[in-house]
Amino acid sequence: MSRSTVKASSLTLAGLIVAVSMTTIDQTIVALSAPTIQADLGLTHNAMQWAVNVYLIATAATFLLGGRLADVFGHKRMVQIGIAGFGITSLLCGLAPTGEYAGAWLITARALQGMAGAIMFPAAIGIVVSTFPREGRAKAMASFFAITGAMTAIGPIAGGYLTQWTWRSVFFVNVPLAIAASVIVAISAPRSARRDERIDLLGALAIAAGIGAVVFGLQQAGSWGWSSPYVVGALVAGLALAALFVLIESKTTEPLVKLAVFRDRGFVIVTLATLFASMAFLSTFFFLSVYGQVSLGLTAINTGLLFAKFFVGFVIAAQIGSRRFDQVGARSVLILGGLIGADGFGWLGVSVTEIPSDPGALINPQTWPIMLAGAGVGFMISAASTDGVNRAIGASYGEVTAISQTMRNFGSALGLAVFGTLVTNALIRNLTASFASLGATSADVREVVTRMSGAHTGQPPTELAHYPAAVQEQFLHTVQLGYAHAVAWAFAGAAVAMLIVAVLGLLYPKGVVSANFDEAGDAVADGSDPATVAA
Repeated sequence: MSRSTVKASSLTLAGLIVAVSMTTIDQTIVALSAPTIQADLGLTHNAMQWAVNVYLIATAATFLLGGRLADVFGHKRMVQIGIAGFGITSLLCGLAPTGEYAGAWLITARALQGMAGAIMFPAAIGIVVSTFPREGRAKAMASFFAITGAMTAIGPIAGGYLTQWTWRSVFFVNVPLAIAASVIVAISAPRSARRDERIDLLGALAIAAGIGAVVFGLQQAGSWGWSSPYVVGALVAGLALAALFVLIESKTTEPLVKLAVFRDRGFVIVTLATLFASMAFLSTFFFLSVYGQVSLGLTAINTGLLFAKFFVGFVIAAQIGSRRFDQVGARSVLILGGLIGADGFGWLGVSVTEIPSDPGALINPQTWPIMLAGAGVGFMISAASTDGVNRAIGASYGEVTAISQTMRNFGSALGLAVFGTLVTNALIRNLTASFASLGATSADVREVVTRMSGAHTGQPPTELAHYPAAVQEQFLHTVQLGYAHAVAWAFAGAAVAMLIVAVLGLLYPKGVVSANFDEAGDAVADGSDPATVAA
């Protein structure tokens, strides 16, 4: 590329990073501010939980439609619509009124905010793909995912400071960011042609309802239990709707998703690798956050230091992994990333049971396993996403990005549900005997476990406030150690998920970085594709 083209491409990438960072920050910033929002608006606990959870549900349910819209109407047009939508809905969230309509207002605005993000993201990736040549695409994608992913760690820190002023600023801060991103993209991003194709609305409705139902079921499994008829019903209904979607797509001439892409073994493998890596990656933020506050006694803001350590490893390894991907392809990147991640999360699972003498220190015995875990995910996650878009049929970059991001959201919900169940069961076992020896009941144990994510460290659990102060301190120490040993199960589960990524890497087709498809979706085997190298 010429110097002016490189400058324009870099400016475009910066604008897209700002835009997408709004969506990743909002995954964590609102959860931290939830108690303040709930108290100020007079919301019920259930209404506030819906305001937090509906964002993920709406995002996951809309990704595939967003990807198709980007491919048909143009990536630049749709990313600008997504940015504007996210800015407007953020403003609406911040303007939520007090009173009886507060819950409905905030939940609706958060759902629309998630949908706007889902429209924006696939279009943003489409612009990255069209802006950067294939040989430099992996590096650009690594920077994109490393920085936007790191913004997830900024959420708790920024939320802590902004909430001290007003919780509404948590949403208002997105407005100037949206304006800046929109201007940058308008100036620097290349125009993309519009296709004369229709949108499969029936398929979009089926998959949106199906994914929404599955994610909802997974989110509620922790509180309602896996045997709850509502959880089982949601999961079964979601899977049935997903099957209906496949049937609809197979009979549609202009489908929402070209199912032919799933005939490519490499695409299927990197998609599954994204799912399992996301189980480890995104659930880590929740478990590290609770561990930092409950077991280490850190404030919510200082817990962000744990995330920062994770992302130091993530960002450094993402750059190394992207260079290796450009040189030799995805196979070895998946294998090495999976093994590094499995080692890091396994080591972290062992180290969290030992409370360090200075939990808030920049360097302590837990620093290295946290960084290694982040390095494992960072090494392979952007390479998997890049390989996925390289395998797009025709120019369906939005579609394959939407598939990848749907798997990320699904993996996040699945990881939280499965690992959360492991942690909850272990915590109940750990606390039951200890609480009984101190005179507490099993009902006290259940109540403490249920409210654990909101427990304020340094203070005895409020459910035990009627006990003498000395006994409360014993309860606090028991909870700290009990959670430390329980959360080890989550990190052990994350290690298994990353080990599966390594196994998937072994199954990746040798000798191929990316298939070369024609517009009809048939693989071209002439070897002329510059991305076909030894892997």
